[in-house]
Order: sequence, then C-alpha cells, then structure tokens
Amino acid sequence: MPAMRPGDVLANRYRLVVLLHERSGGRFWKAWDNVLARFVALHLIQVDDDRSPLLQDAARRSAGVHDPHLLRVLDANTLDDLCYVVNEWGEGTSLNNMVAEEPLPPLRAAWIAAETAAMVAAGHQAGVAHGRLVPENVLLDTDGAVKVIGFAVDAALHGLPPERKGADLVDIGGILYAALTGRWAGVSDSGVPAAPLEHGRPLRARQVRAGVPRTLDAICEDLLGGRGRLTSMDAVVDALLAYIGDPTVVAQAEGERVRSGRSGRSVEDTDATDQIPAVTAPVLASPEAAADTPPAPAVDDGPPTQLAPMVADEQHTQAGAPAFLDDVDEDNWHAPSGIKPPPPPPFEEPPERPLFAPDPPEGRLRRLPPATGAEAGYWPFAESSGPHTPIPVDVEDPDPTPGRNWLRLAGVLMAILLVVVVVIFLMNRGGERTPDGNDPSSATPSGSVLTGVAASDFDPFGDPPNEHPEDVALTVDGKPDTAWETTTYKQDFGPGGLKPGVGLVLDLGSSRSVNSVVVSVNGDPTAIELRTAGDVRPSGTGEASLSGLDVAARATSSGGKLTLTPESTVTTRYLLLWITSLPTVGGEFRAAVSEVEVRG
Repeated sequence: MPAMRPGDVLANRYRLVVLLHERSGGRFWKAWDNVLARFVALHLIQVDDDRSPLLQDAARRSAGVHDPHLLRVLDANTLDDLCYVVNEWGEGTSLNNMVAEEPLPPLRAAWIAAETAAMVAAGHQAGVAHGRLVPENVLLDTDGAVKVIGFAVDAALHGLPPERKGADLVDIGGILYAALTGRWAGVSDSGVPAAPLEHGRPLRARQVRAGVPRTLDAICEDLLGGRGRLTSMDAVVDALLAYIGDPTVVAQAEGERVRSGRSGRSVEDTDATDQIPAVTAPVLASPEAAADTPPAPAVDDGPPTQLAPMVADEQHTQAGAPAFLDDVDEDNWHAPSGIKPPPPPPFEEPPERPLFAPDPPEGRLRRLPPATGAEAGYWPFAESSGPHTPIPVDVEDPDPTPGRNWLRLAGVLMAILLVVVVVIFLMNRGGERTPDGNDPSSATPSGSVLTGVAASDFDPFGDPPNEHPEDVALTVDGKPDTAWETTTYKQDFGPGGLKPGVGLVLDLGSSRSVNSVVVSVNGDPTAIELRTAGDVRPSGTGEASLSGLDVAARATSSGGKLTLTPESTVTTRYLLLWITSLPTVGGEFRAAVSEVEVRG
C-alpha cells in the first residue's frame, strides 16, 4: 500500500485527517469530505487483498439497509491499487469502553441491547447480516442515541463470510450479557474480557453479577445456551421491550444524561488499537486536538482551513437576591452598606451570692442535724463537749394533702402487679422455647418414626428445576454417613440471593399424623421450614409453587441437627422441607441433608 499522510486527498474528494488504525494490511482514517463538507470514516486495503471482493460486496449490501441507528455506507470504490469504503462518522462511547469500569444498570443494558437488536432486525429483514456484532461496534453517540457501526463491512474486513444471521443472534445475547456483567460471551472475537466458563459454557449472568433480573438472565441463557426459544432478532426485540416497557422514556433519560455531562468516559479515553480497521465510528480525538485539526470545507487541493472552535457565552449569571427597593442602585445592589449596625447592649453583671445562708426570720431558729451514735445528747459542732439539749424549732407542719397516702398505696400496688405480670410472661415464654429458639419438643422429639417415607427434590426456581435428584433417596435410607447435597451457590438464599430456597418433598404414602420431623445436616447453620401440602404433591414453578403450602414449623440447625415441631399434630400425606438458608463451604454456599426422620 502506498505511503499516505494527513492532508493527502483520495479520489479528489476525501482529505485524510488522522490515521486511527493500521493492522492486518488495512488502514482506517478519519477524513474530510470536500464535497459534502463533513467528516467521514475511511477504510483502505489493497485491491489485490483477498478481502477486497468481500468488502465491496458488503458495502453494496449494507447500503441497502435504512435505519436511523445505522452509520451508513456512503461510498465504495477502487482506485489504482486501493480498495476503499466510506462510512458516516460517529462520535460517542462504544459499549466495550462503557463496561470497562463497571457493568451497566439492568434497565439501561436492556435498552441498549433492544436498540441494537432493532437495527440488526431491520438488516435481517432486508436480507443482510451484521456478521460481527461485538461491543466495539455498538456506540452511544453524543446525543444519547445507539448507533451500530461496521454493518456487514466489519465482517468482510475480518475475512468472515456474509449472511452470518445465526452469529448475530448469539452475539446480541453477548451484547446484553456484556452490558450486564462486563464480560463477553458471544461467538465473534472481542477485546472485552471473556465470560467465565463452566463445563464449556458461559456461567449465567446472575452467577457472574448479583442482581441481574431473572427476565434478562433468561434471555441471555436462551441466546447463548442454544435454548431455541428466541429464534429471530424480532423475537429478541419483543422480549427486551416486554421488560423495558416504554423505550421512549429510557431514551429521553439517556439523552438528558449524556447532554448533562454524566456520560462517563468517551471513546478516545481508551486504547482501541488492538482492533483491526473494522470500526466505522472511530476513537475520538481530545478536545484540544479537535480544536486544531477539523478543516473547513474546500474544493481545491490546498491545506484545509481550520474551523473556528466553539466559544462559550461570556455572559455569566450572577447569583444573589435582587433588590426590590426603588432607592437602591440596581448596578450596586450587591455592594455592602455604609451604615454600621449599633453594638449589642453590655452584659449585666450577675448578682453576688452570699457566702453564708441568711439568718432565719425573727422568732424562728435554724434547724440543725441531730447527733447520732455515741454522741447522742451532745452538741456536735460546739467548741465544748458538754451535754446539750436540742432546741425545738417553732415551725408548724402544713396540713397533709387529702388522699395523698391512698395515691401512694395505689401506685405501689400497680407496680407490684406489673412485676407479677412480667414474671409470669417470662416464665411462660421460657417454658415454650428452648435456648436455640426452637419449640421444646424440638429438643426432645416425641412419637415413633414413620416408615415407608419417600423423598424427592423440589427446585421450582431452578433452570433446570432439579437439585441432584439421583441422591435424594440417601436422606431416608437410615444411613447417617450418606447425604444429599444441594447445588453449590455463590450467594445464600433470600431476597438478595439467586433464589428463595430449595427443598425436599416427603411422601408418607398416605395421610398420616405427624408430631415432628428430625433432620440431620452436614453443616451449620442450615435453616429449614416445614410446610404441609395435604394430599396434593407440591408442583409448579416460581412463587406459585409455594402457594397453599402452610408453614407448620421453622428451625435452624445446631450441632448438625434440628427438629421441626408443629404447634399441634398435623395430618397430611406430603411434607415439604424448604431450605431457606445455606451454610458456607469454602467461601460458597451449600447444604447437605444426611437423614430425615418423620415422627407421628
């Protein structure tokens, strides 16, 4: 490829401004269209390159797709020994840079994926596939709109065959996965870190990042795991819009967020040179460089005229309260007043307190403390130690308040009654509960062990809905050294976990009376609820599966065992042991039930 420098003009029209990428025999330039007076993206490869026919064909097919989210192909041709394709220029932040620091909120991630899927769906309807739908080709522009770049052209520049609609369907799941987790799980190559794998498949989005909604997790799993429920890009758009609701509300909020300057890092803040020239919307230049490099429209071959930089309004809003008085100078309302306020009044001196108490009024004597102990009958403060007879004080006691003694007696009786009530309450409570919070019957199980009990796993919130069903029989085999284990989770159950719980269904064979259920576990603390199901076996998925299953008892294991004792004997055929909290195992969460005894 001949050497080309900024300022050179290609095809007497496109003035090269800055070289953005150069790799794999291709170059990607930011250029200025002298005819239409606008920036464009320019791809260049050798005309004898094997990709040249693919690139020309991809440009023609892409030009037939019309969608506002697409950065269109404007021109494609060969000149001497060069093959070039011209695309619209776009500025903003690509998805790979948006998720470099942290994943996006679920609603924003779903909106970006839905906008991208809608654009690709328009291409599929026209018979054209993107072919390489990666985070680097999804752009959030400076107006807060989603733009798809490199449509069909990027795949050709990578030597990929056309019509990769199946790859687009998997990669749109990867786009949603990347926005939710910051990891890439699509089939096309991307610079975003790869998703963690388990048995050769990406972990579910909810396993990588807590808080991913189940609906979006299911969409990712369907597209990436080959479930086959979403078989077209239109179906993906419908599924995402069902979660989002009104996309215009999110679009308006996104536009306001970008215009207010809360858009995060721009594309130019990161290095994207590890990608071959396949990006139609390039990495932006810095604001200082942008002020120096953009040329004005020109038709000759001379150097482009520099565009004048944008100048902010020099008038500044003055902050303050306006003057409302007619005699105040409007130009100097904020100037300090020349009138000084009067000084505050001086502090009054507090009155002097006498050193000794004043003498009592005439005719009254000061009451002195009586003598005690061995000095009884003597004046303790006199200089002599002779005997002294206390002088009575001529003070008459006021008349007692009528009924005061009765009020005091009533108050004492009320206090005694309150203490008695509290003591009775504490005694009753202490008799009903053991120190670990279980019923007293849980400490000492009553009744005989029921035989013929069968067990099965119950996981209505799982996908697939099972928890090691092949080992469930170990819980009722009478061998405490064997156990059934749940799946190992990265979070505990509960409102903030992946699911509210898992369980074991106990089939008693027929409707029988149950006094208690003793559960032996390997790992503390394990929290379990005892639920009754009557004569109908628990089934279904989601919250509806627990509807109608009454909670008869709750307990948490201590010392590897817990006893679930209902307040009164229950009669039922099916029981559900619903595990609501798991013990930690090596930094993760897993429960193990070694033996279950049903007593009646």
